[in-house]
Amino acid sequence: MKNLIILVALFISAIIHAQFTVTLSSAQSKAGSDAYLYTLNGSKDVLSSKAVNSKNKWVFKVPDSYVGMLRVYIPEGNNSVNLISENKNIEASYLMKGDKISEVNYIDETNKTMNDIQDIQRKKEIILPALYQMNDFYTSKSPFKTAINEEIVRLSQNITYDASKHPFIDFYNSNYKKFLAPDATTPKVEEKDIINFIANSSEMLETSSLLKPILVSYLNNAPKADVSKSIDNLLNAVNIETPRGQTVLSELIEIFDTYDMADLKAKYLAEAMNLKCTINDRLAGTIAISKNLEIGAKFANYTFTNAFNTKAKSIYDVKASKKIILFWASTCSHCEAEIPKLIEKYAQMKAQNIQIIGLSVDNDKDSYERRIKDLPWINDAQLRGWNSTYAETYNVHATPTYYILDQDNKIIAKPNHVGDVLNFLNLK
Repeated sequence: MKNLIILVALFISAIIHAQFTVTLSSAQSKAGSDAYLYTLNGSKDVLSSKAVNSKNKWVFKVPDSYVGMLRVYIPEGNNSVNLISENKNIEASYLMKGDKISEVNYIDETNKTMNDIQDIQRKKEIILPALYQMNDFYTSKSPFKTAINEEIVRLSQNITYDASKHPFIDFYNSNYKKFLAPDATTPKVEEKDIINFIANSSEMLETSSLLKPILVSYLNNAPKADVSKSIDNLLNAVNIETPRGQTVLSELIEIFDTYDMADLKAKYLAEAMNLKCTINDRLAGTIAISKNLEIGAKFANYTFTNAFNTKAKSIYDVKASKKIILFWASTCSHCEAEIPKLIEKYAQMKAQNIQIIGLSVDNDKDSYERRIKDLPWINDAQLRGWNSTYAETYNVHATPTYYILDQDNKIIAKPNHVGDVLNFLNLK
């Protein structure tokens, strides 16, 4: 009897901690060395595991049950493959063009079904209207018209799937359509509908990537006269002393930060910091980053990867009376509008022992290196785009982003635009 009890316990444990594997492969030799598997919590990637390339294949073992979005990140070439999990084995392969992934083949049933649904949806939105217009230019006997009509019929149909067999696919697609992409057949969504959905959804809400865009939509549709009231209604319903409520509060604070809603950020960040209950990791991280980037806080050091125009090894090694930290990208149009004004004043800055340190969120080496040839200050890049470690460390949501530090690396200003930088430094 004792052995039977042990076997039953092991069986129950295996169900609770159901393991599945994620296998990603490429037939091409330039597939990279290490790769990283991320799960999702709200809009934040959470590192799950690391795998080493073996014969152009990575195999990730996921020890715990997980249903939701996954992402495999390959640092070489800054490549990512997006997947979904329904707690079953996952398999995909890909082709490359140069150092970039050009095509992904989803092999397991879950990801193949999800990809087919999204492929049809994209084509419905973009290609189907064009096909209807093209159809009018061809006669009924034209072979091309026949082909167009066949494609119109195909794209007009919905892919059917068993919702009980694919719970995450059903959760994602039904709620995406309801809250983010309604059509003429979708009932109008009221504020109370969104509150009810966020408060009562399963854990798939946090792993679906839907939470942040739904919150943005909620804020956009809130009465302009009293947005705070709508926010309070939502937070009261989700209860910020619960993990769900704290994740929602964290997402809101980050949205306020991204869209320069300073008053709302200050109000709800204070509310988060005044909580007396246990705080989950997500909200604790948001609070910590905000504290670390307040005026007067010491700016976290960063060790350069491959810095230009300096022999310094890190931000702290750069000796200057003031430092302008500039987060930028060669593909950023706002950066291209503001950087020339910094170049114009750079000689004056150097005369006053002011240094600029540019940290790029580029992912293309050639475009980055072409651009920095014209930039006289210190520049560094991990060439990992928004996967660069400093994007999260320094809470960078957009480019350009500026911080001004004193000689002790304390934050003394967080200007919004280059004009604010020059005004703060009295550079006319």
